[in-house]
Amino acid sequence: MPIKMLTDVELELMTILWSLQEGSVADVMEEMPKERKLAYTSISTILRILEQKGVLKARKEGRGHIYIPLLKKSDYESRAVKHVVEKVFDGTPMALVKQLLDSKEIKAQDLQALRALIDAAEKKK
Repeated sequence: MPIKMLTDVELELMTILWSLQEGSVADVMEEMPKERKLAYTSISTILRILEQKGVLKARKEGRGHIYIPLLKKSDYESRAVKHVVEKVFDGTPMALVKQLLDSKEIKAQDLQALRALIDAAEKKK
Protein backbone atom coordinates (compact mmCIF):
# COMPACT_ATOMS: atom_id res chain seq x y z
CA MET A 1 0.00 0.00 0.00
CA PRO A 2 1.57 3.31 -1.02
CA ILE A 3 2.15 5.86 1.72
CA LYS A 4 -0.07 8.90 1.33
CA MET A 5 1.26 12.29 2.24
CA LEU A 6 0.52 13.28 5.81
CA THR A 7 -1.38 16.44 6.65
CA ASP A 8 0.56 19.20 8.41
CA VAL A 9 -0.79 18.29 11.84
CA GLU A 10 -0.26 14.55 11.24
CA LEU A 11 3.34 15.25 10.28
CA GLU A 12 3.77 17.45 13.35
CA LEU A 13 2.64 14.62 15.64
CA MET A 14 4.64 11.99 13.74
CA THR A 15 7.78 14.12 14.05
CA ILE A 16 7.30 14.11 17.82
CA LEU A 17 6.72 10.35 17.89
CA TRP A 18 9.76 9.71 15.68
CA SER A 19 11.89 11.62 18.18
CA LEU A 20 10.29 9.87 21.20
CA GLN A 21 10.22 6.48 19.41
CA GLU A 22 6.91 5.83 21.19
CA GLY A 23 4.57 7.75 23.41
CA SER A 24 1.14 8.39 24.86
CA VAL A 25 -1.15 11.27 24.00
CA ALA A 26 0.16 13.05 27.11
CA ASP A 27 3.78 12.47 26.01
CA VAL A 28 3.05 13.95 22.59
CA MET A 29 1.17 16.86 24.14
CA GLU A 30 4.12 17.60 26.44
CA GLU A 31 6.48 17.83 23.45
CA MET A 32 4.26 20.25 21.55
CA PRO A 33 5.51 23.84 21.40
CA LYS A 34 3.93 25.81 24.25
CA GLU A 35 2.34 28.28 21.84
CA ARG A 36 0.67 25.41 19.95
CA LYS A 37 -2.79 25.00 21.41
CA LEU A 38 -4.00 21.52 20.51
CA ALA A 39 -6.46 19.86 22.88
CA TYR A 40 -5.75 16.44 24.34
CA THR A 41 -8.82 15.09 22.53
CA SER A 42 -7.60 16.50 19.20
CA ILE A 43 -4.19 14.85 19.58
CA SER A 44 -5.87 11.59 20.58
CA THR A 45 -8.15 11.70 17.52
CA ILE A 46 -5.28 12.42 15.12
CA LEU A 47 -3.18 9.60 16.59
CA ARG A 48 -6.11 7.20 16.15
CA ILE A 49 -6.47 8.35 12.53
CA LEU A 50 -2.75 7.69 11.98
CA GLU A 51 -3.24 4.24 13.50
CA GLN A 52 -6.15 3.57 11.09
CA LYS A 53 -3.92 4.68 8.20
CA GLY A 54 -1.34 2.09 9.26
CA VAL A 55 1.30 4.70 10.12
CA LEU A 56 1.21 3.94 13.87
CA LYS A 57 0.36 1.00 16.03
CA ALA A 58 -1.07 1.29 19.53
CA ARG A 59 -0.31 -0.77 22.59
CA LYS A 60 -2.81 -0.67 25.46
CA GLU A 61 -1.17 0.48 28.66
CA GLY A 62 -3.31 1.12 31.72
CA ARG A 63 -6.29 3.25 30.71
CA GLY A 64 -4.50 4.70 27.68
CA HIS A 65 -2.44 3.71 24.68
CA ILE A 66 1.19 3.99 23.72
CA TYR A 67 1.64 4.87 20.04
CA ILE A 68 4.57 3.45 18.10
CA PRO A 69 5.52 4.60 14.59
CA LEU A 70 5.31 1.86 11.96
CA LEU A 71 6.46 4.26 9.26
CA LYS A 72 10.16 5.14 9.41
CA LYS A 73 11.04 8.81 9.18
CA SER A 74 13.54 8.10 6.38
CA ASP A 75 10.88 6.24 4.35
CA TYR A 76 8.49 9.16 4.70
CA GLU A 77 11.20 11.69 3.79
CA SER A 78 11.97 9.70 0.64
CA ARG A 79 8.28 9.54 -0.31
CA ALA A 80 7.80 13.26 0.40
CA VAL A 81 10.74 14.22 -1.84
CA LYS A 82 9.46 11.97 -4.63
CA HIS A 83 6.02 13.54 -4.24
CA VAL A 84 7.42 17.09 -4.48
CA VAL A 85 9.55 16.21 -7.52
CA GLU A 86 6.57 14.61 -9.29
CA LYS A 87 3.90 17.15 -8.37
CA VAL A 88 5.81 20.45 -8.22
CA PHE A 89 8.86 19.96 -10.43
CA ASP A 90 7.27 17.93 -13.25
CA GLY A 91 9.25 14.81 -12.37
CA THR A 92 12.60 16.59 -12.82
CA PRO A 93 14.86 16.21 -9.77
CA MET A 94 17.34 18.71 -11.24
CA ALA A 95 14.67 21.43 -11.09
CA LEU A 96 14.28 20.77 -7.36
CA VAL A 97 18.03 20.92 -6.77
CA LYS A 98 18.35 24.12 -8.80
CA GLN A 99 15.53 25.73 -6.81
CA LEU A 100 17.19 24.73 -3.53
CA LEU A 101 20.51 26.21 -4.66
CA ASP A 102 18.86 29.40 -5.96
CA SER A 103 16.52 30.05 -3.04
CA LYS A 104 18.72 29.45 -0.02
CA GLU A 105 22.21 30.58 0.81
CA ILE A 106 24.27 27.45 1.20
CA LYS A 107 27.41 27.38 3.33
CA ALA A 108 30.72 26.48 1.66
CA GLN A 109 31.03 23.34 3.81
CA ASP A 110 27.56 22.22 2.72
CA LEU A 111 28.46 22.75 -0.94
CA GLN A 112 31.60 20.71 -0.38
CA ALA A 113 29.54 17.92 1.19
CA LEU A 114 27.10 18.12 -1.73
CA ARG A 115 29.98 17.74 -4.20
CA ALA A 116 31.15 14.67 -2.29
CA LEU A 117 27.64 13.16 -2.51
CA ILE A 118 27.56 13.84 -6.26
CA ASP A 119 31.00 12.26 -6.69
CA ALA A 120 29.90 9.18 -4.72
CA ALA A 121 26.71 8.90 -6.82
CA GLU A 122 28.75 9.10 -10.04
CA LYS A 123 31.05 6.30 -8.85
CA LYS A 124 28.03 4.04 -8.29
CA LYS A 125 27.00 4.36 -11.94
